Order: sequence, then C-alpha cells, then structure tokens
Amino acid sequence: MVLHLLRTSPEKVERFGDILTRLRKELRYCKNCHNISGSEICSICSDPRRDSTLVCVVEDIRDVIAIENTSSYKGHYHVLGGLISPMDGIGPSQINIESLCEKTGRGEVQEVIAALSTTMEGDTTLFYLYKKLKPYDIRISTLARGVAIGGALEYADEVTLGRSIINRIPYENHLVK
Repeated sequence: MVLHLLRTSPEKVERFGDILTRLRKELRYCKNCHNISGSEICSICSDPRRDSTLVCVVEDIRDVIAIENTSSYKGHYHVLGGLISPMDGIGPSQINIESLCEKTGRGEVQEVIAALSTTMEGDTTLFYLYKKLKPYDIRISTLARGVAIGGALEYADEVTLGRSIINRIPYENHLVK
C-alpha cells in the first residue's frame, strides 16, 4: 500500500484520505439489525419488499454480504457482532442478542434462521439463542449442514459426514415437482 501511495499523485492521495475520513464519520450500524449503513436504518431493513418477520441471524457483516450474494434470501438480518466464546472471554452480553430478543418479544418476528458457523462457538451461540427465543413460540431454524454438492465422501470430515447421516432427508425432497 505504501509503495502504491508513493507512486500516486499527492492530490489523489489527499482525496483518498478525505474519502476515508468521510466514510468513517458517516458510516454507522443500523439501529434495527446492526448491519453497516450510511443512515439510521440500513437499505435492507427499509426495503418494503423484504419480509421483516423472517430474520437471519449472522455473526458479522461479511455473512450478510455472502448471503445477499446468493440472491435467494428476502428477509431481514440480525448481526450479532461475534459469537459466544468463553475461552476468549466473550459472553452473551458482549454480542447483540438482547435487541433480537426485544424485537421477538414485541411480536415482530415469526422465524429466526440461525446462519452461524459450525464451530464450537457457533453451536454454543445457537444453543443460547434457542434457549432465549424458545419462550416466544416462533420457528427457529438453522442452515442445512452436510456434505457439499459436488463433494466426495472420502474428503468429508467425520463430524460433517455424521451430521449428514443423522440429518438425512427423504429422497422425494430432492426430486423436482
């Protein structure tokens, strides 16, 4: 980066610096979902075509970008800003869980999709969320887990392969109707 800046005209470097400064001043977290936004409410939460009763819970903003790139999800998001990790000293109070519970408690949510990493921290956070949201009588789901399409069984790890067997689905569900 330094070598590139040295080869760039001082005017362009100054303009770049001004843009970065303005970006930092104007960028914020969405009041509703904790996604990044240039305004109080992000473009996803303010889009009337999206289903606000369907909330996909993700660890961070990169996950929102990844899911949005699929063009197959039309609900809202809730960005936790991390995962519960007792080993790293991160507890439930250090991530954005309470605002999700408040939103759910007001009856604004019918289903929560937990799109969290399949790690110990992701599973711990999912279990905690499940316990917190269960009293609200909403649907709580997770992303499907298993062998990737195009993946060979010999390359799948034991946990993934085991979960694929346990969470198997009827073959009819694979057929196009």
